[in-house]
Amino acid sequence: MKDVFSVKLKRRRFVGQKKGGTLLGITLFVCLKKEDNKLKDSTVNFNNLSEDHCHEWFRCLKEILNGFQNRPKSLKVFVNPNSHEREAPHIYYEQVAPLFKLADIQTDVTVTEYKGHALSVLKECELQAFDGVVCVGGDGSISEVAHGLLLKAQMDAGKETDYILTPVRAPVPFGIIPAGHIQPVDICTFSSPSKLLRFGFSAMFAFGARTLALAEKHRWMPPNQRKDFAVIRTLASLKPEECELSFLPLNNPQQCFQENDRMKKDGIKKSDSKDQWHKIEGHFLNVSIMAIPCLCAMAPRGLAPNTRLNNGSLALIVVRNTSRADFIKHLKRYASVKNQFNFPFVETYTAQEVKIQPTLKNGFETEDNVPEGGNYPWNIDGDLMEGALEVHVRVHPQLINLYGVSIDDLDDSKATCGCL
Repeated sequence: MKDVFSVKLKRRRFVGQKKGGTLLGITLFVCLKKEDNKLKDSTVNFNNLSEDHCHEWFRCLKEILNGFQNRPKSLKVFVNPNSHEREAPHIYYEQVAPLFKLADIQTDVTVTEYKGHALSVLKECELQAFDGVVCVGGDGSISEVAHGLLLKAQMDAGKETDYILTPVRAPVPFGIIPAGHIQPVDICTFSSPSKLLRFGFSAMFAFGARTLALAEKHRWMPPNQRKDFAVIRTLASLKPEECELSFLPLNNPQQCFQENDRMKKDGIKKSDSKDQWHKIEGHFLNVSIMAIPCLCAMAPRGLAPNTRLNNGSLALIVVRNTSRADFIKHLKRYASVKNQFNFPFVETYTAQEVKIQPTLKNGFETEDNVPEGGNYPWNIDGDLMEGALEVHVRVHPQLINLYGVSIDDLDDSKATCGCL
């Protein structure tokens, strides 16, 4: 019965007849698991011409369905009309909304009109009126809704939102094409020394951020063309960033052993503080900080395949300065079965917290990507963030619930994202 999401009385009606009709039995609407981790709705018909029997079975089945406590009855839905090549509204109203109606789920739909619209709505939203929040859109929309949902949770808890050390959990689950189950998911806070910048799942600095910054300056291009142009242009002017990385390793014996071995090999300094912060200094072509695997078309196994949705860890991936040819080889391996980290200039760590402080250069200039005045670009969940010199990233385990299946069941997923 857990695969059944609705039950209806089955009737024969004439053309144009909307009510009544000859009772034929009952119909169960079920959710079937198909190949490629996809779900498909189907029906199971039970024929019975007895009105009493049909109504009795209908009542009993309804009671069973209503007894599933985690099933939502009311959802707040955000639809980005510009996502998926402007197909998001069609996807929602033609495919998703009918299923919500069939499952007797009430919805309050907001079609976003500008960047930040979902965030402003969530700040004023009474979340206790809903059983969940659903987003129909791309990476930017999902990140904005997740940020707004957690920010509203802090506001409702009476917390100071300028700087949050221990955020409270989101009060309702978050859905990205809901699949019926609920699982907790890790999320990060990105903060400057004085204030909270935003909530998010992943971040890139240097190449990943420069590429996004350049793409944002050419929004007039079609999305795929803009993305390819930005990658090629950034590779053509590939430059390392000089900065200092500090990270607090995850307290896992096996991982700590591997990381300590690497630190001895690479001569990485370990701080004297009781928290055992580790520091890396140098020139880096790219720095990635991921709380989730980030499955995407260019990386079927994920940009950070060694992490999971809810294991309380950050994957810190550091690419030191090397030749353009070697860096391109590293990027190409994301799309293959080969280990993209098996290069002498690539280092990976498992951390709880990460701090990045670029070395500010006097008179620093770049042709395309880096703003003047030392305001370095950051790529956070495919969304451009500027204006922060030093950023502190801290993972908060299982801070938000997500409608969906476990990432361990998605090894062959064809999921896509726009992190680059």
